[in-house]
Amino acid sequence: QVQLVESGGGLVQTGGSLRLSCAASGSIFRINNMAWYRQAPGKQRELVAVITSGGVTNYADSVKGRFTISRDNAKITVNLQMNSLKPEDTAVYYCKIRLGRRPSSILEDYWGQGTQVTVSS
Repeated sequence: QVQLVESGGGLVQTGGSLRLSCAASGSIFRINNMAWYRQAPGKQRELVAVITSGGVTNYADSVKGRFTISRDNAKITVNLQMNSLKPEDTAVYYCKIRLGRRPSSILEDYWGQGTQVTVSS
C-alpha cells in the first residue's frame, strides 16, 4: 500500500509565500514524475508544476517565475515553493506521484489528499 501525505497549506496574504510538501510511504520500488495540481471552487483540476525523474521541470503559465517545484528521491518527497501569491492561487492543492511498487510493476499514479491554500486580498 502507498500513502501520500501533504502538508504546508494555509492562509496567507497577497504577496506572501507558502511551501507545500508531499511525502510518499509504503511499498515503492521506482519513482517517475512528480507533480502538483490544484482545483479552485467550480473549476476543473489543473496542472501547476511537474518534475521528471531527471529533474526537468515544467510550470503552468500562471505560476511561472513565482512557484518552484523540487523533489528528494531519497525521502520520496515533492515540494512546491510558492512566492508572490495572488488571490487567484486560492485552491486545494494535490500532489501526484507516478511510481511502480515492484520491479515488474507498471507505473501508476497516486494522489495526495489535498491541502487548502487561501490567499487573501
